Amino acid sequence: MENSEAIALTAALLTAAGDLTKRINDGVVARGFDARPAYGFAFARLAPDGATATDLAAHLGVTKQAASQLVDELVRKGYAERSPHPGDARARLVVLTESGWACTRAAEEAALEAVQPWVELLGESEVRVLCDRLRRIAPYGPLRPTW
Repeated sequence: MENSEAIALTAALLTAAGDLTKRINDGVVARGFDARPAYGFAFARLAPDGATATDLAAHLGVTKQAASQLVDELVRKGYAERSPHPGDARARLVVLTESGWACTRAAEEAALEAVQPWVELLGESEVRVLCDRLRRIAPYGPLRPTW
């Protein structure tokens, strides 16, 4: 592979990821939720059993202060709540509320809509192959935004 091909590949993948993130968030907003893309990345860590702000900071690759501010925002908007941590009296567990779970379901619906143009362009079998190939090469670990 030549340098120009590597640049073209990385540009295409980054563009596709950015477009998907925007289209999913637009779909969530269209369904009546006051959300931004960072919420989805946070929800991925908070579901299913919750997390501390420290856990969330590590997942998102941000400082504890930034994660705490995001948690404050999620709590203020009714998407999450703080509860006592069952294993650490000093920590607070952040869990999704019913509204947070509804927002997550809206994101799942929006994701299906976001990839539909790919299915129409490439066909369902090719999109499945693409998904398989990306899973084989994608790094394992937290799903996080590139701030």
